[in-house]
Amino acid sequence: MTLFRLSCIAASAALVVACGGSGDSGPKRGDLIDPAATLVTLTAAQIDGATAASGLQTLTGAAVCDVKVVALNYATVGVKAGENTNASGVMLLPTGAAGSACATGAAPLLAYARGTDVNKSRALANPQDPETLLLAAFFAAQGYAVVATDYLGYNKSAYSFHPYLHADSEATTVIDSVRAARHAATALGGKLSGKVMFSGYSQGGHSAMAAQRAAERDHAQEISVAGGAHLAGPYNMAGAMRVPQAIAGYQFFVPFIITAWQKVYGNIYSKPEDVFKPPYASGINDLLPAVNGSYTKLVTDGKLPGGTPDQARDALIQPAFLQTMLTDDKAPINAAAQTNTLFGWKPKAPVLLCGGAGDPTVPPAVHQAPMVANFAGNGVTVQSVDVDALIQSTFGPGGKAPTDPASPEFAAYYGAYHGSYEPPFCLAAARGLFNQVR
Repeated sequence: MTLFRLSCIAASAALVVACGGSGDSGPKRGDLIDPAATLVTLTAAQIDGATAASGLQTLTGAAVCDVKVVALNYATVGVKAGENTNASGVMLLPTGAAGSACATGAAPLLAYARGTDVNKSRALANPQDPETLLLAAFFAAQGYAVVATDYLGYNKSAYSFHPYLHADSEATTVIDSVRAARHAATALGGKLSGKVMFSGYSQGGHSAMAAQRAAERDHAQEISVAGGAHLAGPYNMAGAMRVPQAIAGYQFFVPFIITAWQKVYGNIYSKPEDVFKPPYASGINDLLPAVNGSYTKLVTDGKLPGGTPDQARDALIQPAFLQTMLTDDKAPINAAAQTNTLFGWKPKAPVLLCGGAGDPTVPPAVHQAPMVANFAGNGVTVQSVDVDALIQSTFGPGGKAPTDPASPEFAAYYGAYHGSYEPPFCLAAARGLFNQVR
């Protein structure tokens, strides 16, 4: 998330798209549009109360620092050259009693990218947001400064759409959040050490890896990358398009990808009906993300189908387009997937990948394992963590994953696997890496 300084306009952030770029008098990338403002300070006792009540404290540890929750609105760029816009986000700044290390120490900065959300209005600058609370407990309360972006097209961003799983714009939005965090820390009297780590979960794993790649390649003199921990991310988009079995959440994630890439590249389809069956084709171009939307509401309102993943796919996608995705490497959808696959780069800083083998939404066999193999093929060894055994022992009935697809335990377990069970274990693994390089 990021912060902004108002330097081109004096009113609505919606006009930021008219501001000049780095060569003009308008805000530069990463400038704060709005002054950095502390919304609330979470005390260490409050954080401990939350983690104790949720059972997470065995992973997070006791809070060491209080945490300032700071709303950010910052200048960034869009998909096309010359598009100047904005994004919002949050900064979590460790603090404490006057003279304490939490108040005076120079904190490393974690740039975090969040997971997919279909709610356009969601703001991470919300102390009650579950992902924000996890970041506060795992990192900010342990002496890390954290900046996390809402992404283009969400919350305060004036950008006209969200370029979902578009690696280059994910990278620019995250990198500009780092710049915004530096401005905000200065304005609020915080100190940063200069070391920057990148991490994110699910979509954010893809975003964070794209950002680390870009930071090391293009901004090495500006950003000192200490490490990257990329968690349950869809790194292998080209391979994902070729998997015949539908993932959990197919009816949300796949149309989000297809319609976003249509807006980015303009050649995925001529009309929605080429891809989507009725009645879902109507209005789907601009359906995601939805204002005040939710996964449940999209289905109950009839905007997207329910059912099992395969049932949802078959109700939603035209058979000819599905066949094209599965078989035609030269089709525009697969060319776009190849462009946004993160193979072929050599990280300079230490990298950790984390996921759970049972993940039904972002299967590690499709993404994490091929990514590790691609790194190895380029002469790079990365740490690869599988948290499935921890998930099974903690959440599985009888300490094991349920095996009967018809049982309610099966549906409940795998329904919560990617969104609830997996993140805390992978965040703990990420902190283990970052503690070594901070």
